[in-house]
Formats: sequence, structure tokens, C-alpha cells
Amino acid sequence: MGRGDLTGAEWERLRPFLPVSNGRCGRWRDHRQVIDGILHRVRTGVQWRDLPERFGPWKTVYERHRLWSADGTWERLLQQVQAAADAAGGIDWDISVDSTIVRAHHHAAGARTEPPSGPRLKRGRSGRTPARDAVAEPHRPPGGGGAGGEGLGRSRGGFTTKLHLSTDGRCRPLSLIVTPGQRADCTQFIAVMEKIRVPRLGPGRPRVKPESLAADKAYSNGLLRRYLRRRGIRHTIPEKTDSQAARLRKGSRGGRPPGFDEERYKKRNTVERTINRLKQSRAVATRYDKRLFVYLGTATAAAIVIWLRT
Repeated sequence: MGRGDLTGAEWERLRPFLPVSNGRCGRWRDHRQVIDGILHRVRTGVQWRDLPERFGPWKTVYERHRLWSADGTWERLLQQVQAAADAAGGIDWDISVDSTIVRAHHHAAGARTEPPSGPRLKRGRSGRTPARDAVAEPHRPPGGGGAGGEGLGRSRGGFTTKLHLSTDGRCRPLSLIVTPGQRADCTQFIAVMEKIRVPRLGPGRPRVKPESLAADKAYSNGLLRRYLRRRGIRHTIPEKTDSQAARLRKGSRGGRPPGFDEERYKKRNTVERTINRLKQSRAVATRYDKRLFVYLGTATAAAIVIWLRT
């Protein structure tokens, strides 16, 4: 076993949830070997062509990662690992939300500009009618249409990407979203919260509601506070200086100041520490992937490793 590879215990936690071949397209190369190759690239940021030979053909490793990023396999694996932790009472549901800027390497630019299209059918010999064994291809993942559609935003230093995330109280990611670098944090808050979905190992609906939430001033606005109150989520978000001044100018019509728990706000550092853990993976700290969904899969694979090893 090489440095950074899955241990036997970690592999046994993932193995039951991995997809199996349908037998029509030949046998798949061993999942464990391929996953170790993917994790090696995520950790080191090495180019796919430079993967060590012990992981097998580099193209096989890359195609497996691209496929699992497109069909949501990485996200399902993350949810299953979270579900096992939740069943054992290992998730601290006092969560925090924040985002981080990721510098995009110039290799991340240049993706195709065509927007994604709907599902297609494999055609017969004539090209007009579907073949007998025609199978509808799955919807293509989001992206396309230029740099903005692929989560690349302009800045003074070049292309950047922003990674929005929520974390539990033990510095482990609960949900991840990728946007262009100039996108404001508050615009993605609801999407980040709605993406929290931890399944139950037995019967029952997935858990989607945390016990409490902490966030910085970037998320301080009336819309987000009303959203949290409507869902019954206790929250600690400091009030912006200009909002406080505007409220005081209105006098009694300005209403009461929002509640703020200083002790609870001290736990917000968990999201900063989680970002630090994610960026220990060089392929997350610097974006090399051209496609948005592939980079999201890269970040999700790094999050799975954090859950397995914490």
C-alpha cells in the first residue's frame, strides 16, 4: 500500500456502495486500484498522464473519475459515509457555512463552449431510428457555454473559482457547491443548505436540518435570516455595520436587533479548518480541471477522504 492509498478498513466502508458493471461493456478494472489512483492525483495535483504505473492505465483512472463526477457517484459515496457516521452519533450538527477562493490554473481554461444538451439515443444503421438495444444516455452534467458556465470567474489575477461549503462541528464537509470566483457568498447560501442530505441507514427520511448554524457577515441579510427562521434553525450571524446604522435611524420602526451568541460564534472556525483540510489536496487548492462537474468531483473525493480518516 502506497502513501495516501485506502487502508483495508477504509476500503470496506466504501466497497458496498460502489457501482458494479452490467457485463455488457466488459469487465471494469479493480475499483480499489483506480480509486487509489484518483486519490493520488487529488492529493498531489499531478497530471493524469504522469500517474505511477501501479495504478494502471492513466486514461482508465481519468475516465472513471470523470464518469463518477458526471453521474453523481462521488456525491452518493459521500452521503453514505455521512449516513454511517450519523447512525453512530458521530456528526456534530452545529454547522458552519463559508466559501473559499481557488486559483484556476491556465490548464483549466479552454473547455468546449457548447451548452449541454438533453439525452440522446443511439441510432440504428440508418441513423434515423433507434437500434433495438438503444439506451438513452443520461443527462449531461451542468456546464458549457464558456468560462462562466464552467465556474471560472474573472479577477485581476486571472481565472478563479469559488468553493461554497457547509461543515459539521468536527471539521468535515456536509455539502459542496462550485461557482465562478466573483459570485457573492450570500447568493449560494440557500443552495448550500438545501444540498445537506444525510440518508438514514434504516427506514426514515434523510436528515436535512442542522441544530444550529454560524456564518460571518457576508450572510447577514433579511432574506437569509427569514429562510432560517422559517426552517426553525437557530443561527448566529453578526449584523453588518451599515444594517445596524439603518436600523437605528428608523428608531422603533427599525425593530429589534438580531440575536447574537458570541460563544457559539467562536465555533465558526470549524469551517475555516475544514477549508484548510480540503486545500491540503493540491488538486483542490488549485483547479486544474476544465469542466465544473469534474472539479466538483475532485473536491468531493477529497471530502470523502476527510470523513474516512477523521
